[in-house]
Amino acid sequence: MTGSIIWSLVLAIHLLCMTYWVGGSIYSTLVVRSTVGLLDPGPRNSVLLQGYTRFFRGLYQVVPFSLLSGWGLIFHEGGFAAVPWPVNAMQLLGLAMAVIFILTVQGPFRRARRAMRPQPALFDTLRSRTAMMAGLGVLTILVAAMARGI
Repeated sequence: MTGSIIWSLVLAIHLLCMTYWVGGSIYSTLVVRSTVGLLDPGPRNSVLLQGYTRFFRGLYQVVPFSLLSGWGLIFHEGGFAAVPWPVNAMQLLGLAMAVIFILTVQGPFRRARRAMRPQPALFDTLRSRTAMMAGLGVLTILVAAMARGI
């Protein structure tokens, strides 16, 4: 009985982490960027940079927790060979999202934070990378729904 409660909590942690990651990526891509378009370039860049800083700071905790909780759930079910293919597909998509996150933080985000006046092209790159994470996240959710029926 206690074991099932623990694994239910691990699943809950995994789902909460993915909700922050995917939902935040979608919100950042669709809502924030279009909303700050109403501002002048100086304040717009500042608001975007602060928003990405806060979102990525959260992802520094969420990404490892989501990967580790997912792997824990896989090993609880018997390992990668024992789980159905959609679970392995979710693993691959999650790793792709993590790579995009790391490359984004180490590349354009770092340049934007260090720049005296970040160029709009940097924010366009951040938006496209966040949109890629959002798209992969939605695809992961669809694959997870397929895994449920197996």
